[in-house]
Amino acid sequence: MSLADLPRPIGFVLGGGGSLGAMQVGMLRALTEAGLTPDVVTGTSVGSLNAAVLARSGTDALARLHEIWAHMTRAEAFPGGVLSRVRTLTQSKTHLFPNTGLAGIIADHLGADTRFEDLALPLGVVTTQVDTAEPLLIRSGRLLEPLLASCAIPGIFPPVEHDGRLLYDGGLVANVPMRQALAMGAKSLVVLDCAFPGKLPDAPRTFAEVMMFTAMISMRNQAVLEAPVAAAQVPVLYLPGPAPVRVNPLDFGHTEALAEEAYTAAREYLGALSVSGPGLYGAPGLVIM
Repeated sequence: MSLADLPRPIGFVLGGGGSLGAMQVGMLRALTEAGLTPDVVTGTSVGSLNAAVLARSGTDALARLHEIWAHMTRAEAFPGGVLSRVRTLTQSKTHLFPNTGLAGIIADHLGADTRFEDLALPLGVVTTQVDTAEPLLIRSGRLLEPLLASCAIPGIFPPVEHDGRLLYDGGLVANVPMRQALAMGAKSLVVLDCAFPGKLPDAPRTFAEVMMFTAMISMRNQAVLEAPVAAAQVPVLYLPGPAPVRVNPLDFGHTEALAEEAYTAAREYLGALSVSGPGLYGAPGLVIM
């Protein structure tokens, strides 16, 4: 089966990973060159933002994403200095940053009042319900609140109240939302996982790296368990990550390098790929110490 013969609808699954979401720009470039386009898109955390741009912009999505990521800065996404963080934590007792910067990014690039129904492609945004600790797939209504909720990393951003539910980052329970893409009717999956899709080069060296390493291990285990389940039903093309990198997912200073390395890895993978029906083609990368 050639890539052009993959059963449709094809679902693009975009996982979370903070600034590592820049990898998805390179992956999407390789997919576009290979002639693979989505019919439905699902996303978690930063993957939900990329997925929303992909769903809205149609043929201009790749150029628009590249432009967004080229100008993304840490100060824009995580506003305020050390004193501001201390003040926010003291007042809120739950988080370090307001989500005003993130709301501004969404408004600038997607529109503050844009609705799911306005998009060119069906979009599913994955969040975590605080009261049940279960994933919630949101597919209708205004985009802003679900996107803020999907990116609401506990301790970093505040939870978001939406339709009577209190919601956190979907990465807690479904960082790579394959099940959700299947629920939206996808008959083939293309997975763009950016949560350290390669291998960590060695043990974390700082407290922040230890905390992020712990979160990424949990996210990786979710994908390791879920990918074979999805692959028993449909072809799952699990794009590989680039070579090992040590990048803080809150650091936006490596966007171009991450996108280029991910493009190279995805292009080589797609060039050698042969699909013969349902199954797992590639796999979640291993994280080793």
